[in-house]
Amino acid sequence: MRKKVRTKGKLQFSRYFQELEKGDFVAIVREPAVQSSFPTRLQGRTGLIEERRGKAYIIKIKDQAKEKKFLIEPIHLKKIKAKK
Repeated sequence: MRKKVRTKGKLQFSRYFQELEKGDFVAIVREPAVQSSFPTRLQGRTGLIEERRGKAYIIKIKDQAKEKKFLIEPIHLKKIKAKK
């Protein structure tokens, strides 16, 4: 995944400070300009917001038969519409 030349190193403050609600569906889209603390294999996965912890969110992701929880900052999350 690469960024376009004009956007390299830049952050979108609207994505950095976005507010998400409990129960929202999100896609994990890694922002290369910010060091992430979650595995790269999560890139492109979708999950459900369980709660907010500090400035990050706990995302519940189903990994085959198990449900796993990851603590991810909002700049790496993109809200999507999904049927519940």
